[in-house]
Amino acid sequence: MVVSTRQIRLAGKPLLHLACSLPLVLLILSIAEIGGLRLGPNPQLYIRDVLGEWGLRLLLVTLAITPLRRLIGKPWPLLFRRLLGLWAFAYLALHFVTYFFLDRSLELALIIEDILKRPYITLGMTAFMLMIPLAITSTAGWQRRLGGRWLQLHRLIYPIAVLGCWHFYWLVKKDLREPLVYCGLLAILLVARIWWARADKTRAA
Repeated sequence: MVVSTRQIRLAGKPLLHLACSLPLVLLILSIAEIGGLRLGPNPQLYIRDVLGEWGLRLLLVTLAITPLRRLIGKPWPLLFRRLLGLWAFAYLALHFVTYFFLDRSLELALIIEDILKRPYITLGMTAFMLMIPLAITSTAGWQRRLGGRWLQLHRLIYPIAVLGCWHFYWLVKKDLREPLVYCGLLAILLVARIWWARADKTRAA
């Protein structure tokens, strides 16, 4: 039986929404101490880190969509790229809301001091600010309005991912294994894109 693109979209999107929301649901249950879940000795740090790490994971999954399409030779993975990107933005937005309100109690002077004096916060804040226009213009309507400029704008996802992995690497003080895994995955995705771009240019010549 051949499954149509419409069937994949109708079945896949609800499941993907459910999968992407699950870490947030578990975090909320931990905050409410339901089902034996706990936040640990430093709740605000735990909340901030969980949100940030899931945002970065989903950002890398979003970047993996195009290589996946090239590998399997099917267009259907592209159906889920915007959904994944918006979930990544949602987690990262909550990550920064946690920092603003729980870590710094919305004290502007402390936030500015952090941005200027702590390089990992500078990197993270820069990455998040670059994500805002991508989230705003993610709709089909904006894609039509911007035309070719839309693709140029959304190529910001590459430096955003680099800044996000760099931010995580600098944030971690001791055990660098997890941030190095993310950096390695990002390097693989970027190298694959460069290789395919050169191959496409060679074939077109």
